[in-house]
Amino acid sequence: MPHKNVKVVRKALDAYTRRDVDALRKLADPDVELDWSASRAWVAGVYRGLDETMRFYEEYFEAFDEIVIEPERFIEVGDSVVVPNVAHQRGRHGNEVSARSTLVFTVRNGKLVRICLYQETEQALQAVGPAEPDDSN
Repeated sequence: MPHKNVKVVRKALDAYTRRDVDALRKLADPDVELDWSASRAWVAGVYRGLDETMRFYEEYFEAFDEIVIEPERFIEVGDSVVVPNVAHQRGRHGNEVSARSTLVFTVRNGKLVRICLYQETEQALQAVGPAEPDDSN
């Protein structure tokens, strides 16, 4: 049985894939921070607060007809859930791209308070601290 933070992250990834901004809004803390500064895309940056974060999602969804995130595993470390993944995206003009990355979700009181993109899993694990990860597939 997945831990409660993993459940929140799974719901967020599902909502993202469904492009359900309302569901993403309900899962996020009002002061959520989305750190996409490690992205190689036009949306690279840090988005603070619910409004900025939701604008990021809306802009990103406008660029793609389809976005599918395939998590490789869920690793819980304290309040964080580290999710190495492959994203498959199809653009408005039919171009398809796949990219590996690692997302780190920080969950408090059942709400997403921070989401951070890393290019490498090792970087993400170092960022969440020295605690031994609990691999929660």
